[in-house]
Parts: sequence; structure tokens; C-alpha cells
Amino acid sequence: MGLLECCEGLFGTSNLYQVLGVEKEASEAEIRRGYYKVSLQVHPDRVPDNEQATEKFQVLGKVYAILSDKEQRAVYDEQGIVDEESDTLRQDRSWDEYWRLLFPKITVDDIKAFEAKYKGSEEEAADVRKSYMDHKGNMDRIMVSVLCCTYEDEPRIREIIEKAIAAGELPAFDAFTNEPEKKKAARKRQANREKREAEKMTKDMGLADDEDSLKALIQKRQKSREQETDSFLADLEAKYCKKGGKGRAGKKGKK
Repeated sequence: MGLLECCEGLFGTSNLYQVLGVEKEASEAEIRRGYYKVSLQVHPDRVPDNEQATEKFQVLGKVYAILSDKEQRAVYDEQGIVDEESDTLRQDRSWDEYWRLLFPKITVDDIKAFEAKYKGSEEEAADVRKSYMDHKGNMDRIMVSVLCCTYEDEPRIREIIEKAIAAGELPAFDAFTNEPEKKKAARKRQANREKREAEKMTKDMGLADDEDSLKALIQKRQKSREQETDSFLADLEAKYCKKGGKGRAGKKGKK
């Protein structure tokens, strides 16, 4: 069975972009992030001893390998086909190893370095503007979706949006410009509650200010938001991990 047929059977669509949850015009980074998020749901570490999950994971690796290769993506975009004989789709590839090369485990130092570089950058501003459009000015969702964002960052996030509105780059959604004070107050209470819960968890578990502690606190912060947004670590790992040459797909094979 070919890749497109496998996608149809496992994911209900033969559209490779839809399998990864991205648009056809998606950038390389967006495709990478889409692959990470979808594959994480069926990763062997999370869904062990599940034949269909393993099959999905392998197919996702092939989909990403096609869309991350400029030549093969161009062929797919133009003709709607994939080269089943290419090195990229060879049967002996370890898709789990391929995934781990693309997304190596990050450390606390990585997280801190990323946050220092990301906050205040044009990349962050672009993410804020996109989130503003995606959520129609809803600050509750914007504050959840922007990476490395805490309640203390809200004034800065609002300033980014307000400047973009003033410059005509963004529309003035009523949900943002006329947000009720009680919503702002509720958001502050939620942030304070999460902080207290995280501090209590740290104390109860005897965690120190180390890697395990930081990751535990991040996971605690996200637990109450799982129904509203993808996990912070998933977004961070997909965006942070470097695009090393060893993670590249093979070039299109010759027939």
C-alpha cells in the first residue's frame, strides 16, 4: 500500500498537509512543528504495544520526510503524488531514530537560553500577532498559546498588539480593545493560583531548583490548560530544536 493510501486509512485523508494539521502554504518550521505535535500523540514511548499507533508513527515520519524535502514537496504540490521508490521512503529506515535525531531531549539550560533569546524578539512578536488573529483578540487564549509567556508578561504582550493595531497591521477586535476588567482580574487570580499550586508541588515532592523541578513546574502549569492549547514543551521542543543535517531526509532516489 502506498503512502497516500496509508494516510487515508489511518488519518482519514490522503492530503499530507492535513495529516500534519498544517496549511499547504506552511513554512518549513510550521511543518516541523505540526509533525512534532501529531507524532507525539502516537509516539511509542507514550502508546507502547499498540500496533496501529506504531503504524501511524511510521507513516507520520514518511509524511514529514516528503514535505521537508524541497524537491519531493514540489512534486507532491504539483502532481499530487509521492515517489514511493525514493530513499526517503525506504522500508529499512528507523523512524523512531529519525524522530529522536530531529527532536533531541532539551535541557533546562536549553529552555533558559531559548527564553532569553525569544522574549522581545521579532519571532515572539510574530507569534503574538498570529495568536491574536487566531483567537480573535481573546487574551485568555493568547496568553496561553504564546511560548514562555507568564502573567507578568501580559503588559508587554498587550503593548506588542496595541502597536500592531495602531500601525494598521492588525484589526481592533472588540474582545481585546474592550476586554472587561473582571476578565483581567480572573486571569490574574488563575495565574496566582497556578503559582501557589506549583510551589506546593515543589515542596511536597522535595524538588530542588534543577532540571526535574523546572520541567515539573512547567507541566503543572500546563495541566489545567490541556483542553485549550498544545503542551508548552511540545511547542518549545519543536521550535527550539536545531535543524541539524543529520536529521535531513534523503534526496530523491533515481529510478
